[in-house]
Amino acid sequence: MADDKQNGGKSDQAMADEWAAAMAEDEASASSTGTANGRTPTSASPDLDVILDIPVQISMEVGSTSITIRNLLQLNQGSVIELDRLAGEPLDVLVNGTLIAHGEVVVVNDKFGIRMTDVISPSERIKKLR
Repeated sequence: MADDKQNGGKSDQAMADEWAAAMAEDEASASSTGTANGRTPTSASPDLDVILDIPVQISMEVGSTSITIRNLLQLNQGSVIELDRLAGEPLDVLVNGTLIAHGEVVVVNDKFGIRMTDVISPSERIKKLR
């Protein structure tokens, strides 16, 4: 329901159809004018240049679980919460809350990092945006 409100009440299929139509229209425009959206090219990908410097929030999710508010209020220092992942399973890599990859924890210069082990294809990422 929250997703429907976010997408203006449209179903996932309707959103996918709109994206497909927009992509096809952009490709048709590019082939008829020689450039995407009829713009003069300034680099190899002029449309992409506009968004390359927009910051996004990237996060890694070890796992999740659901607990009651009663149990939440009883948590204190030393409490342990069991997650839905097994030890050693890959972590989820999320960009603005959307899954884009899986990875494993590494240590780089005394800081935690993540090595990408499986990156989701661009078409699958677009589907997950809805």
